[in-house]
Amino acid sequence: MNLSLELMLQLAIVVPFLAVVAILVTGHNPNLREGVTIAACLILIYLVVNLYQGLALGATISVLWWELLPGLTISFNIEPLGILFALIASFLWLVTTCYAIGYMRSHQEKNQTRFYLCFALAISAVMAIAFAANLFTLFVFYEVLTLSTYPLVTHAGTEKAQKGGRVYLGILLSTSIVFFLLAIVSTWFVAGTLDFKLGGIFSADVDKTLAGILLVLFVFGIGKAAIMPFHRWLPAAMVAPTPVSALLHAVAVVKAGVFTILKVCIFIFGLDLLSVLPTTQFLLYLAGASVLLASLVAMRQDNLKARLAYSTVSQLGYITLGALLATPSGVIGSSMHIVIHAFGKITLFFCAGAILVTLHKSKISEMRGIGRQMPLTMLAFFIASLSIIGVPPAGGTWSKWFLMMGTIETEQWVLMVILMLSTLLNIAYLLPISFHAFFPDLIPNKNQPNKCSNKAATSINKQPAIGITEAPLPSLIAIVITTLGCLILFIYPQPLFELATAVLTNRE
Repeated sequence: MNLSLELMLQLAIVVPFLAVVAILVTGHNPNLREGVTIAACLILIYLVVNLYQGLALGATISVLWWELLPGLTISFNIEPLGILFALIASFLWLVTTCYAIGYMRSHQEKNQTRFYLCFALAISAVMAIAFAANLFTLFVFYEVLTLSTYPLVTHAGTEKAQKGGRVYLGILLSTSIVFFLLAIVSTWFVAGTLDFKLGGIFSADVDKTLAGILLVLFVFGIGKAAIMPFHRWLPAAMVAPTPVSALLHAVAVVKAGVFTILKVCIFIFGLDLLSVLPTTQFLLYLAGASVLLASLVAMRQDNLKARLAYSTVSQLGYITLGALLATPSGVIGSSMHIVIHAFGKITLFFCAGAILVTLHKSKISEMRGIGRQMPLTMLAFFIASLSIIGVPPAGGTWSKWFLMMGTIETEQWVLMVILMLSTLLNIAYLLPISFHAFFPDLIPNKNQPNKCSNKAATSINKQPAIGITEAPLPSLIAIVITTLGCLILFIYPQPLFELATAVLTNRE
């Protein structure tokens, strides 16, 4: 059966939604329910890959669903940045489903049917965001993503989970309504359209002060990008199960935020206008502050997921900063970092969940020596850490290279120093975790009581290993796949680079 590319575009949005119904029907049978989820994942990957191939061959793929008012539509099209986001989200949905099967069953989580159901609904919203042809369409599904992930954040049902969910929902909805929606309505009146257009939609004689104010509204309104001071929802959402933290808060939700920032910068303002707006410099320094301050906060966190959450806030600042630099290098670096950070951070969250399920440890201070029990997990943690830091042989090297080039091209020396300092801080809060896991005896443990004699302390550190006890096999397979992704993106980054470069093709 030959499907048209237009039909494939619509199915890419509809298939995860149909999976919601199938998961609900098969919820009484866990094996069947999870089989349905995996089948939907594979179908979605097939559709998105075909759309990518069609785009590479020069096809124009667009679909109109509904026209509310003249010029105000729910419509979709395919362009390089959207297909890049869709490719990473669809692939990692499959990997995270594999991980979740091992995690949710081993952890004996309740309401697993609701978990898989909301997961599929969120991915449907992500596909719609990725392929949105205008700001109105993007905004509608941006809000659907917020609402569909709320039950995942509050999955545990505890008072702590409910509180985290309130912070999550409160910040994301308030920023959307107060800033994002106002920015969209104002753009409609100023530009006369909300359609994404390469090079921007504002006229050449637009008032720069007004456009600068709109840019501030957009950046503050896109709360999912977690720019300080609207970042608290992300650490609050860490009360969710690890598979939720991994995909929705290391890939889907946060990446929907920075993806939207990039779309607005490139297709609403255009790089030429962006570079001359009076508020761009302020927002660049704000993004730089998020990069640096979140890294400093991360260093103080003993809970592993909390440290990774603040690390994500910092890394999202990289992407926003690259977009606001308004240079080809900055956009290429930000586009690549969406994918590269996704593989690195999802691996780190996978490892955190594996440690929790297997050894019941969540505090970093309790993880000395666990490399002897979980060597594969901690090796994966080390490789993913290298990717987040941005050093060989991991993929983060390339995206950080282009971001650094962007700061040099624009002579933003302060931001260049911030990126360098952030890299050093990344080393400080990530590498000691895997180092102490494999070599607990080389550096004394500061958490040991002072009353212990040296002989007693040595005996504590040199407790015999219990034996290798890795995570459940489905979770371990997922960890290996994403870790290999970190390495492959360093060895063979060309396809990603070409797709990121194509975002700026024929820039006006």
